[in-house]
Amino acid sequence: MSRFLRGAAIVWIALRYGLDELVLTSFRKPWLGALARLLSVGRKLDAPRGQRLRQALEQLGPIFVKFGQVLSTRRDLLPPDIADELAMLQDRVPPFGSDVAIDTIERAFRRPVDSVFLSFERTPVASASIAQVHFATLRHRDGGIRDVAVKVLRPGMLRIIEKDLALMNMMAGWVENLSADGKRLKPREVVAEFSKYLHDELDFVREASNATQLRRNMSNLGTVRIPEMHWDYCHPEVIVMERMEGVPISQIDRLRAAGVDIKQLARDGVTLFFTQVFRDGFFHADMHPGNIMVSIQPETFGRYVLLDFGIVGTLTEFDKEYLAQNFTAFFRRDYKRVAELHVESGWVPATTRVDELEAAIRAVCEPYFDRPLRELSLGLVLMRLFQTSRRFQVEIQPQLVLLQKTLLNIEGLGRELDPDLDLWSTAKPFLETWMLDQIGPKKFWRELKAQAPRYAKLLPDLPHLLAGYLQHRHHDHRRHLEELLAAQQRTNRLLQAIIYGAIGFLLGLVAMQLVARVRFLPGFFS
Repeated sequence: MSRFLRGAAIVWIALRYGLDELVLTSFRKPWLGALARLLSVGRKLDAPRGQRLRQALEQLGPIFVKFGQVLSTRRDLLPPDIADELAMLQDRVPPFGSDVAIDTIERAFRRPVDSVFLSFERTPVASASIAQVHFATLRHRDGGIRDVAVKVLRPGMLRIIEKDLALMNMMAGWVENLSADGKRLKPREVVAEFSKYLHDELDFVREASNATQLRRNMSNLGTVRIPEMHWDYCHPEVIVMERMEGVPISQIDRLRAAGVDIKQLARDGVTLFFTQVFRDGFFHADMHPGNIMVSIQPETFGRYVLLDFGIVGTLTEFDKEYLAQNFTAFFRRDYKRVAELHVESGWVPATTRVDELEAAIRAVCEPYFDRPLRELSLGLVLMRLFQTSRRFQVEIQPQLVLLQKTLLNIEGLGRELDPDLDLWSTAKPFLETWMLDQIGPKKFWRELKAQAPRYAKLLPDLPHLLAGYLQHRHHDHRRHLEELLAAQQRTNRLLQAIIYGAIGFLLGLVAMQLVARVRFLPGFFS
């Protein structure tokens, strides 16, 4: 019943804001336009279409807002008026009351807000689908005063998300049972993966730990800043972090006026993304413009400033190496190797003809090489690859859904910064260097250093372990020998029976011959 009511609410909101009219008028068919005008009779749809879409997504809840955030980065796919409105979903979702935020803070820390912070700004500086942010000042444990940002969870989020996820899971079941591609697309597993990340985003302690891990991973990069978490003031509903200053990356004219090299910024963004994915296997998976700023402070000028670490993606060593080999082969236009990797990984049936898959991948990818980003649509490439995957029964990998979403965000961001950026040429040297590190002496040395504490602990016990192993081997050999001897004895008895039987049979034949000859000898019985 709750899923039915939520579905009915979604339909009502869509009709209220005229989303059906927006969809129908997007098709260039006269009869669809006439149908849209007919359906809009009696409804007041005076607001611009982009505003209506944004307001509908805001009212539908956090999952739909996140969908709008992803769309907002794809100005190559959306009309400018809609893209501009959806960009407001990145950090300008209507805030909740400051009194509610203060109540949440006081409940989390069990004391008045004025005793926690030296000052607290009641008006939020940013508001998104899950939380909103207030600026404050805090007395640090070392006695100094720190400028901080306080992130407070929007109330009632878990209940709303649970309803939407239940509805999505039900629809995924329909797709899996009714669609011919249901088993291959794994919709239930995709929804389960999405559910896990959404629930993780509601736990701010987990977000703080994600930020700390990313900060540690990228401490040696001179191109990014990540805020420090104040762990004494971290709670599942509230986190307090270092206040970061910067210009939103969407304000390109302002960055250019400040002297930031926009083309270099675009190249640094590509390197930053691939470093997180392939070197660390731990990446920021919500990189829309609302979560990215650029520092213009003299000491950190031109560096990225990353925010909001509620959603991160992780990759196993197998996933990293498989993807890196695919990307490297792709950049070298070695489509046969790409096809072989798909077969080797089990993503396509083992009976797939490599030459046919190779030809299909070449037909999709070859037209897009050596083109600047403004002439390249990764969305179109992915759509054509999806069509190819359907033909060859490629299985969807749910653990890579976040990576695909992030890659779309990165491409949209790169398109805004530098339309002439050659994404492939920028990424190729990094991936080739990374691959050499994975199979060369550096990888061996890293593994040796990583395992050294374990080996050092085992070394004193080595004589005892060796003696135990030899003794175990001795017992195993003795038991094995006894089994062989028993088997040999059984074989000997069988051979003896066969031999004795054969001898008896031969002796019987000889005796019969002798009797026959004696019977016919004349005078033998006289």
